[in-house]
Amino acid sequence: MVSMRDRVVVVTGGAGGIGLACVDALLAAGARPVVVDAAAAPPDSAAVPHYQADVTDEERLTEVMAEIGARHHRIDVLVNNAAAVAAGGIEETGLADWTRLWDVNVLGYVRCIRAALPQLRKSPAAAIVNMSSFTAAAGFRGRAAYATTKGAVEALTRAVAADLAPEGITVNAVRPGTVDTALLSSLATRSADPRTARATYAARQPTGRMVEAAEIAHAVLFLADPLNRSTTGTVVAVDGGISDLRSTPMD
Repeated sequence: MVSMRDRVVVVTGGAGGIGLACVDALLAAGARPVVVDAAAAPPDSAAVPHYQADVTDEERLTEVMAEIGARHHRIDVLVNNAAAVAAGGIEETGLADWTRLWDVNVLGYVRCIRAALPQLRKSPAAAIVNMSSFTAAAGFRGRAAYATTKGAVEALTRAVAADLAPEGITVNAVRPGTVDTALLSSLATRSADPRTARATYAARQPTGRMVEAAEIAHAVLFLADPLNRSTTGTVVAVDGGISDLRSTPMD
């Protein structure tokens, strides 16, 4: 049983995809999720507080985290999930895209952690959960910039975990495989053969299927559980085996 009742959990990029799955799982567990997203709040978001903020805006993030702290008296968990994606190899990806991905995927996490720390320190069992990607562990064609930033996220996770361990704040990461989200569905729809595209996405994983967003949310709940105080500086792979398994026969 996950002991998440009344835990105040900030989810960046919580308006859709994996972030929204995390919000739904947190609500079901009795937690109090708060969405921080660059997009404006949807009309039906009254049940969950929604703060519009871009993770590249340090001043706005500091203001938002302070507001959340004033409203709830603390932040128990920060889930760093907001991200930018760009496809392309080392030569195909322009330096502007490299800079943008680094600013969002790495410095965005840094800004959020720095802004949330004063409120996290008020929690008796604070936790930070960062979102990585299987591309951080498995070389994958056409994702040079994105994979680099996710590798940096895992290094950042271990370094910050070491820094904050004396304060009792755990810091971990989740490493998703290919996740079946609305974004991925739209990419498949735009391809010449959507069914084949989806089959290709599924075949990446040795399990033969895409990862469900709810599976990622389940891992986030585990790392955010206040009973789980001895897991820190780790990366939990929820990737269908793509990081470490090879499904091609040896013979």
